[in-house]
Amino acid sequence: MTVGIPRAMLYYRYGVLWETFLKELGCDVITSGETNRKTLRDGVNFSIDESCLASKIFMGHVYSLIGRCDYILIPRVVSYGTNNSVCTKFNAIYDIVKNTFDNVKILDYNIDAKNGKREAGSFIRMGKTLGSSLPKAFFAYKKAKRTQQLSEKQRFETQQMELDGCRGLKILVVSHPYNTYDRLVGYPIAEYIRRLGGLPVYADITDRKQSIAKSKELSESLYWIYNKELIGSIKLLENKVDGIILLTAFPCGPDSLVNELIMRKSKKVPTINIVLDELQGEAGLQTRIESFMDIIRERANIA
Repeated sequence: MTVGIPRAMLYYRYGVLWETFLKELGCDVITSGETNRKTLRDGVNFSIDESCLASKIFMGHVYSLIGRCDYILIPRVVSYGTNNSVCTKFNAIYDIVKNTFDNVKILDYNIDAKNGKREAGSFIRMGKTLGSSLPKAFFAYKKAKRTQQLSEKQRFETQQMELDGCRGLKILVVSHPYNTYDRLVGYPIAEYIRRLGGLPVYADITDRKQSIAKSKELSESLYWIYNKELIGSIKLLENKVDGIILLTAFPCGPDSLVNELIMRKSKKVPTINIVLDELQGEAGLQTRIESFMDIIRERANIA
């Protein structure tokens, strides 16, 4: 059994969990390649104009896996509990893919904690779909969860070491992981920060529970959990960084509201808001980032 995983959207949050779980059940796993212009063009062709850039990229990755595997993994995620919902695209993407491509066999699981559908039970049911026994699926999930937690801990410790050892500008990149680490979207920005002598610091590499608690300092009514984590990370890291880049994929509804909230309420650290779409060129981005970092250096008197 071969399962394909699109390298987009929740892959950057749960990729280690998915791959470990599936391999423990004896599945072969293939992951789509890094995002490139062809991936984006294909995704645009299979999307409506109103889809956000991240969703269009996801569709391109799904298309690249068709014919190469028995299943394509596409989870449904609705909520992680009361007032901890996610953007509707994570709930809708399963149906969008199913109704766009006739020749796709989808492997899915559901997370909707408000209605009793939690991660552990959903993974065990997914294991049964793949022909696994309940005990085997249970132990595969437990191992996958431990592996994911270890990976997150290592990333957190690495970032802390870099922060402690950095003598140059430290720029906090506040964006969803599927933007931050995508080869076409956020990766060039992080690399350009490094070329300018700065250190990119990633907002998603924080303690999520602490971030959610801290988010209340900016908003007590925000209910998108992924955005709570991001704005909470600003409060956790604002004393350790010199500047903040808000990176958004156009036209993300939650981000457009939350970034405005950040710009109005979080004024301790210089902040720039960058919105990306499929027509964005690198030259303009580099100019904005270079100017932003030059201003920060001048203000902070950092060579």
